[in-house]
Amino acid sequence: MKITSVETFLVPPRWLFCRVATDEGIVGWGEPVVEGRAETVRAAVDELSDLLLGCDPSRIEDLWQLMTKAAFYRGGPVLSSAVAGLDQALWDILGKSLGVPVHQLLGGAVRDEVRIYGWIGGDEPDQVADAAAAQVEAGLTAVKMNASGRASRMPTRAETDEVVSRVAAVREVLGDSRDVAVDFHGRFGAAAARRVLPELAPLHPLFAEEPVLPDYPHALRDVVTASPVPIASGERLYSRTEFLAPLQAGIAVAQPDLSHAGGISEVRRIASLAETFDALLAPHCPLGPLALAASLQVAFATPNFLIQEQSIGIHYNRDAELLDYVLDRAPFAFHDGAIRRWEAPGLGVQIDEDAVRRADTQGHRWRPPTWRHTDGSFAEW
Repeated sequence: MKITSVETFLVPPRWLFCRVATDEGIVGWGEPVVEGRAETVRAAVDELSDLLLGCDPSRIEDLWQLMTKAAFYRGGPVLSSAVAGLDQALWDILGKSLGVPVHQLLGGAVRDEVRIYGWIGGDEPDQVADAAAAQVEAGLTAVKMNASGRASRMPTRAETDEVVSRVAAVREVLGDSRDVAVDFHGRFGAAAARRVLPELAPLHPLFAEEPVLPDYPHALRDVVTASPVPIASGERLYSRTEFLAPLQAGIAVAQPDLSHAGGISEVRRIASLAETFDALLAPHCPLGPLALAASLQVAFATPNFLIQEQSIGIHYNRDAELLDYVLDRAPFAFHDGAIRRWEAPGLGVQIDEDAVRRADTQGHRWRPPTWRHTDGSFAEW
């Protein structure tokens, strides 16, 4: 079997899909994208396709090595995201050619279902309690919320109190048997995080995500030491080498993204690395159906897995929804806060190719918001 073509599709609301075809008629799909840089990743996929055309798609590790190392300049989010989507597609092809799901190729399932969570509110939500109640009504047992909207470089007492009161409102809705995770999005910084995290502890967050920007891994240890709340990080880390310092600093939860961190191949290795530090895996995934399917395949086969993010109904999905591009929605159904393991071959997703090709004619130009402080200077989004 040989790879005969690699195509990409820019699909709303903000995603990029890739389609890898073979001379035996087996097609694999993947989701290579950096949110806000989809066109750039598309160009990178096109460049990498030169290494794939004519090759045996079952040699996944060899092709992964070529895509990541067959150039003098390596790494970074654009390249690793391009590799990630192509890697997903190669695993999809291999599973389909053998008639087995990817999780079986990863050593077999270790669980029957994957617990999931949904994201609530916008960047400055004013009705988080109602949003949490809606997710509970939808069948979820866990939610994640932003700790704050735009935050001062050193938050005031009022801003700190607002973080605590908003999480408290969600906790009241969820009760003690459900979970809330809190995402700082790198907005607070180490000093402010050390101040607010102990105040959040009585509300028992599942974890506090990205209290420190990934630019400052050396500051993580102090935050971890000061925090009674488990610390999570990793959505903006792209390889196992980048995860080493945060794991050594003591993060409790590693959050690689299957569409950013080198795909199934590398995230599986990141999970194993995390296990040696007694850390859990909770893949980042505010993306489309292929990224979610790839994440679930890893989750089905990973012992130190905690919980899976998913974007069904997320506020970013204004022009299209995750389920708009799949022919069979049943595998993504929620059952008591979880998605049950499926046995369909490959990634197990039936892509509606006609819908994808129509969407590509429209495309998108999604960009993240640009925030500024009250003095006019740049603010973290």
